[in-house]
Amino acid sequence: MKKKSITEPRTSHTFDAYTNSEIRRAAETGIYDIRGGGSKRSLPNFDDLLFLGASISRYPLEGYRESCNTKVILGDRFSSNPLNLEIPITIAGMSFGALSAQAKEALGRGASLVGTSTTTGDGGMTKEERGHSKQLVYQLLPSRYGMNPDDLRKADAIEIVVGQGAKPGGGGMLLGQKINDRVAEMRTLPKGIDQRSPCRHPDWTGPDDMEIKILELREITGWKVPIFVKVAGSRPYYDVALAAKSGADVVVVDGMQGGTAATQEVFIENVGIPTLACVRPAVRALQELGLHRKVQLIISGGIRNGADVAKALALGADAVSIGSAALIALGDNDPRYQKDYEKLGTTAGSFDDWHEGLDPAGITTQDKKLAKRLDPKLGGRRLANYLNVMTMEAQTIARACGKNDLRNLEPEDLCALTVESAAMAGVPLAGTNWIPGT
Repeated sequence: MKKKSITEPRTSHTFDAYTNSEIRRAAETGIYDIRGGGSKRSLPNFDDLLFLGASISRYPLEGYRESCNTKVILGDRFSSNPLNLEIPITIAGMSFGALSAQAKEALGRGASLVGTSTTTGDGGMTKEERGHSKQLVYQLLPSRYGMNPDDLRKADAIEIVVGQGAKPGGGGMLLGQKINDRVAEMRTLPKGIDQRSPCRHPDWTGPDDMEIKILELREITGWKVPIFVKVAGSRPYYDVALAAKSGADVVVVDGMQGGTAATQEVFIENVGIPTLACVRPAVRALQELGLHRKVQLIISGGIRNGADVAKALALGADAVSIGSAALIALGDNDPRYQKDYEKLGTTAGSFDDWHEGLDPAGITTQDKKLAKRLDPKLGGRRLANYLNVMTMEAQTIARACGKNDLRNLEPEDLCALTVESAAMAGVPLAGTNWIPGT
């Protein structure tokens, strides 16, 4: 008797286990999913690029004997007091409210130890952050939460936030459990009530109005501090061009791998473009205006190591900014708190818990007992160590390419592993001289 053949059952790629669970959750609750963190889908990224180290045709530098400059000046186009940074890695805006006061202090301490800047985020400036940040950027967001002209004048730079990589065209959320007495007072909000941030500024609608707003901020600060404009990765060529024409000293472009405290998952995964795809259009916009290197470009969204830094700079950026990586360096989503994360119905490394206010690491929380778990001094040292390692990694790569300054890295030092990444970065596919689309 012939045996019946047995085959393994196949699951659908379209209707995979996660998709099915989301359909069931939506059907049961009638609400869409809100979570923290950035995009989790597989996207073209800096891992798809490789450096072409020096050999016979290029002359490498000796790593332990020849220097490689890492300093960068941000905002010297119009301001009299630009930011002079020791490294081209800055700390992105993350609000007090989303983060604990201890976390904000730790970020300031760590950035100051290595000579770089940190950024306030939505919700205003805390005394902890200002007190421990040698160079602090004050964010002006559509919500105007915590907006204080006196604090604005205490800042070393001002960043007008038009969009964020995780949610281009959309506002954020701060759940009620994070709005304690102090957060409510700073933001002039009711305690314990969910709050949505608006998606656009209340007093201007386009680039002409933004130019007026930039001039207003310059008058408030006596033309002393740089004015940044931050845009989400969506239409980087046009957005960067318009920001530069409006008078920005620095433009920050945040790709869709950038994180967020809380927003709709459908936004995080389906709106915006990868960080890798943002860099070359942004650079081209500045080049065509004759403003490349005159208006500095900062790239953010999923930057993790020195190789990412070097690749962003090689493609034409002046600096990068990190957010999620900085929180991980402080100790967030650490496996040592695995049991605590499991009690929340998640796991260390998923980052879904950032918006719920019960972070076991004491970083993305307003719970006083949990926040005490984070020692700001220790957290600051950990962040400084991480930033130093990233910088040394980038220097190592630059020397291998024969460069004595990180900003001397160029697209010719790169090749791509995939057709998609080659087209996005504007560099040849490895082993060929072909750049897709040219």
